[in-house]
Amino acid sequence: MPYKLLVTDDNTHIIEVLQRRLKREGFEVVTAGDGEEALLKIESDEPDVILLDLRMPKMNGFEVLKEIKRRNEIELNKIRPVIIISGGDESEAKEEGLILSETECYLNKPCSIEEILKAIRKMIGLLNNVKPL
Repeated sequence: MPYKLLVTDDNTHIIEVLQRRLKREGFEVVTAGDGEEALLKIESDEPDVILLDLRMPKMNGFEVLKEIKRRNEIELNKIRPVIIISGGDESEAKEEGLILSETECYLNKPCSIEEILKAIRKMIGLLNNVKPL
């Protein structure tokens, strides 16, 4: 069974390009165009790895990430790795109080599909090494 990815970005072109390429790599891909939709997709589709843009309408990526972390704390045996892909820089994320854990990584746009695939493989590796309580 292929790993399921959630690609979240407000730029439909980026979503389309990533969706096509990631499907060719064998992943199942679901998408969201804003933060609220992302949280709904997390709930309904239960993706293995989340690719999250920080600058989105309705609910920005910082708010989405905080909610993901809150949900992970509630579901102690659940891990939802997040790859943050943003056009801002990491200093902006630090100003927002973003502290990355081992289940998160940060990529600056523009980034190559190879960088994204490497990050996805790293996050899948974390999933495979998680031991149930």
